[in-house]
Amino acid sequence: MILTDMHAHSTWSADADSPLEDMVVSAKERGLSFFGSSEHFDYDYVPAGLTYEDGKPYTDEEGYFSQARSLQKKHNGGGFTYLVGAELGYSDDPSVISRYQSLVLKYAPDFVINSVHTCDGQDCWYGNYFSGKDKNLAYARYLEQVLRSLSAPYRYDIVAHIGYVSRNAPYDDSKLRYSDFSRLYDHILTGIISRGKILEVNSSARGAGSPFLPDVDVLKRYFELGGRKISFASDAHNTERIAAGSDTVVKALRQIGFTHITVPVKGEEVEVEI
Repeated sequence: MILTDMHAHSTWSADADSPLEDMVVSAKERGLSFFGSSEHFDYDYVPAGLTYEDGKPYTDEEGYFSQARSLQKKHNGGGFTYLVGAELGYSDDPSVISRYQSLVLKYAPDFVINSVHTCDGQDCWYGNYFSGKDKNLAYARYLEQVLRSLSAPYRYDIVAHIGYVSRNAPYDDSKLRYSDFSRLYDHILTGIISRGKILEVNSSARGAGSPFLPDVDVLKRYFELGGRKISFASDAHNTERIAAGSDTVVKALRQIGFTHITVPVKGEEVEVEI
């Protein structure tokens, strides 16, 4: 079992179901060594004119970080470390970049996740993104956005859920394969490696045709290129999913040759054996 889970959401995020303290307590009870909350800061929605379906407001920065720091003092210790993170939805819009720069500077998250959710003015989990696009175009446009996100001019540590676009894609064969986009993938993977970032393996694959994102073919190529920094993510939005799929992921990682998980902590890195 992987004793880390660095991507999870509580009710501070609009799409999650469990309160933050419940998430932290559950992670501790499950025997995790490191647990990270990474609430959504979807400021990429603003220039795209997108809103949450349920009308909930964007994550309250002050409220979240204040409670999270308090929970660290209350629950850390005895072999358990709760880390306070943020998931930043990438956009190259200057106003979005400025908001993220300010957030990182003001609240100094223990770690930052760089995610791509929006592309061509749509959240590419939803059907509108795929309208008028065949699979090749829809996936290529998404991967191009992932590549651009690597140059984000603010501190981040983890590159999240590459393959997000395939989770809810309307195609009969939704799987996003390395062989279909090898050139783009190589640019992305070498970009992650050269920048010293960490590649996330996300077990919330949903309808992606894979048990986790990115799939084994991409992880093998990452390893071949020299990538060794891996983060595990359940992407839990409730207590029941914390660490879900970790056994499947660790088995695959070992078969490829990975020996440890890399946990980012305030600019430093901790290696946890798998």
